[in-house]
Amino acid sequence: MKIVIAGGTGQVGALAATHWLALGHEVVVLSRGGASAARVVRWDGKTLEDAWVRELDGADVVLNLAGRSVSCRYTEENLAEMLSSRVDSTRVVGAAIAGALSPPKLWLQMSTATIYAHRFDAANDEETGVLGGHEEGVPAYWKRSIHIALEWERMQHEAITPQTRKVALRTAMVMSGAGELAVTDNIFAVLSQLTRLGLGGAIGGGKQYISWIHGADFMRACDFILADDALKGPVNLAAPEPLPQREFMRALRDAWGVRMGLPATGWMASIGSFFMRTDPELVMKSRRVVPTRLLKAGFVFEHPNWPAAAKSLAVRS
Repeated sequence: MKIVIAGGTGQVGALAATHWLALGHEVVVLSRGGASAARVVRWDGKTLEDAWVRELDGADVVLNLAGRSVSCRYTEENLAEMLSSRVDSTRVVGAAIAGALSPPKLWLQMSTATIYAHRFDAANDEETGVLGGHEEGVPAYWKRSIHIALEWERMQHEAITPQTRKVALRTAMVMSGAGELAVTDNIFAVLSQLTRLGLGGAIGGGKQYISWIHGADFMRACDFILADDALKGPVNLAAPEPLPQREFMRALRDAWGVRMGLPATGWMASIGSFFMRTDPELVMKSRRVVPTRLLKAGFVFEHPNWPAAAKSLAVRS
């Protein structure tokens, strides 16, 4: 197959390009200038240009990962860029597909588990999950990231591409080995470094849920979706066993053989996030997400359990 990955030079893009190249597929990465194991074609993520548009015409699959990293301070400027980079790139991918003589059969569009409500009482799935934005007792600005997620998906949903099956990948944190991919947005590498420094304790009490997916299962799920024409619309890409943050970090400490991890209150997390140039929402929001549609379709996770997955990733790092 020919697979085009838009915005494919980050952690997930590198994972996808390596996986599909190893299977013998032709892989083309659209990028503003990053490096990749695949052939790279330049695009700006917002303008229809002949060079990259031609790559989609006749391709089998397009995977759009483009969007400014969420690992930043949620300033007005950064939030605006997070929104525009996602909406603009999705808009032009949809326009390119709509104008293709031979459009891709499948459009995999990155989305996020953040689209669901901050909750502890039950898990969110595609069928009964609560879309966030109206939670009580959480910072008002958290609604902004949910708005971004909703607009991101809306742009794909409204694209007129009748010959192309569209799937929105509501993705949890993708975990790949810290030494496996030399990119700066590797969340497992960041968490592992903090853990090995003794900072891998509970944050804000640690009751908030963490949803995650092993990188190998992320790619296996993409291949599964590619082969199952019945899967359309939103699909949660998250391991079936989310767990509270304190248990998540305890398992990560065990994986690295670290006995203790200093806990942090909510205000301490805010200060730490400031110095790390990220936002406390990323660690304080309870993302309790499960992959009901994948499981019902017959997908079997190789890494459903975080303690075992963390150990496998630590060995590979």
